[in-house]
Amino acid sequence: MKIAITRPEQRSKAAIKIIEDHGGEALVRPTLELKLKNSDSLKELIKQADTLDWLIITSVTSIESLCEFYPNFQELLNPNCKVATIGHKTAELAIKKGLDIDLVPEDYTAEGLLQEFENIDVNNKIIGIPRTFSARTLLPDELEKRGAKVILAESYKSEIPEDTKLIRQLIDEILSEEIDGIIFTSPLTVKNLFEMAHKGEEEEIANKLSTTTLTVSIGPITAKILDEYNVKYIYPETYTVKDMLDLMFKELENLN
Repeated sequence: MKIAITRPEQRSKAAIKIIEDHGGEALVRPTLELKLKNSDSLKELIKQADTLDWLIITSVTSIESLCEFYPNFQELLNPNCKVATIGHKTAELAIKKGLDIDLVPEDYTAEGLLQEFENIDVNNKIIGIPRTFSARTLLPDELEKRGAKVILAESYKSEIPEDTKLIRQLIDEILSEEIDGIIFTSPLTVKNLFEMAHKGEEEEIANKLSTTTLTVSIGPITAKILDEYNVKYIYPETYTVKDMLDLMFKELENLN
């Protein structure tokens, strides 16, 4: 079975292993590229690190960016600063980099984190959030509504890869029904795929992803984007790459 991975190549090693362990062939076709960035807003966050009450880290890439540009950023933090992460992989890397984690929501989404914060008083608290500016604004917007001062910092950029050959190859493979399954791990992995489609191809791609290729979303946020393109999909109860691939192979076995 041929399974396409649309996440960045540097984020695909675990997925490749899982696919191969299931006896499948992994096709790495990134529709997204991540670039670490020491932006002015990130510099400002570091300047105010000693004032933070909370640091919210939403992805592994944000930790990598902080460590790349500010290797001692942990020492700059307010000693009483608490740390929240979204996802266990993010938490694991944060701990490895010397951070104590105070909060990881069971639901690995901004909504899940906000639900956890319902019982935490954030009024007049200073909260730093390093992330990509292409992410949804729900988290910072809601925290500000609750009275927090949010310092939003761009720690990396999420872009269409400079070399789009693999995206074009993926589209051709979808249309020619060469792929058994495909995983989408973020909204942009979906949007970028359709953005690179030639005029008139979008409907056919959506049809193939809904019928001849089993489409798996990592969770409900990415699923909403698939809905916008009229793509049928499934997603696991726990929003991890392992769970989505385990679900995929279970479904593919049932189909055969």
